[in-house]
Amino acid sequence: MLETLQNKNNLIAIVGASNDPKKYGNKILLDLISKGHNVAPINNKEDYIAGIKSYESVLYLNDVPSIINFVVPPKTGFKITKELVENDFDNFWYQPGAESKEISTLLINKNKNFIDDKCIMVEAKVF
Repeated sequence: MLETLQNKNNLIAIVGASNDPKKYGNKILLDLISKGHNVAPINNKEDYIAGIKSYESVLYLNDVPSIINFVVPPKTGFKITKELVENDFDNFWYQPGAESKEISTLLINKNKNFIDDKCIMVEAKVF
């Protein structure tokens, strides 16, 4: 999945994107934008984040994201992950603190690709 970051035309959905500069959902969004990545903020309470249209759910995106990055608490992430898995999405990435054994077990059992031990900002620095 890290190879996906090399192609900056691929869409990265950021579940938990935020307008709050103190939150990692904002820091990650701005970091990936600054590196030229195509991002879609996912937040059910914001219409726009950093001037980009925000979506209530990954399910409402026009394009299938190459990576679905999670910056939400594990309980919320599990609920969203389960819904996305049921809708045949793949390639999940959980920021440190967003991962859980429950999420990992679900993804392993459903044979889904995921990363849950690396920060996307750090990994994206090499590209």
